[in-house]
Amino acid sequence: MARFFITASNLFGGIAYLSSAELEHIKVLRLRQGEIFTVCDGSGNDYTCSLAKTDSGELCGKIIETKPSLGEPTVKVTVYAALAKGDKNETVIQKCVELGAHDIVIFPSARCVARLNGDSAVVKKTDRWQKIAMEAAKQSGRGIIPKVRYVDSFGEAVALAVSAELPLFLYENEDKLSIHTAITEKPDVKTISVFTGPEGGFEESEAAYAVEQGMLSVTLGPRILRCETAPMCAVTAAMLLTGNL
Repeated sequence: MARFFITASNLFGGIAYLSSAELEHIKVLRLRQGEIFTVCDGSGNDYTCSLAKTDSGELCGKIIETKPSLGEPTVKVTVYAALAKGDKNETVIQKCVELGAHDIVIFPSARCVARLNGDSAVVKKTDRWQKIAMEAAKQSGRGIIPKVRYVDSFGEAVALAVSAELPLFLYENEDKLSIHTAITEKPDVKTISVFTGPEGGFEESEAAYAVEQGMLSVTLGPRILRCETAPMCAVTAAMLLTGNL
């Protein structure tokens, strides 16, 4: 079933009024009057609609049923992923949204090869990342559109990450505490941060700083994962171990 996101202000009088972009998408999908589709208000509510026309002849959705979205996990996992080369961050965003991530934060670290120079570069990148998150949310039946943002420093990212009940720093040199143990020891956890590094990994000083600030250094196992694989693996583990897979 086709799925669209809509602002709550465009839901009234039993009608879902669609944006020009969503109307264009409906045309691309060749939906016909009377066909059923879903709109989501981005706050976890789904509206089953029948494609109809307003009195002015504009396509809209006639609301048939309202129900809570089934696509949202019980745990909020925020992904902190280091800035990577090429389209690796795009892959991370797409797949982590599909897997259930609540938010995604991209940050620079000491060994990052890629850099974002200037405000315009940041705005351009974050706009594209947010569009990818929205499309992934549509495709996977999410009840929200996860927010994607960029912060200017490693320290700022750590400061945000430690606000979670369970802030996990995924470190390739960690050999004592596994992500499995860290999560299963807190079975009722509601918020988790997963913090992953760039192509060259984290420097020892970064790992030490993160732990000093209150993060738990954890391992994903004996294999070294690519920077785009680690966040997906961490989110999958979090979802599985909290009963969301």
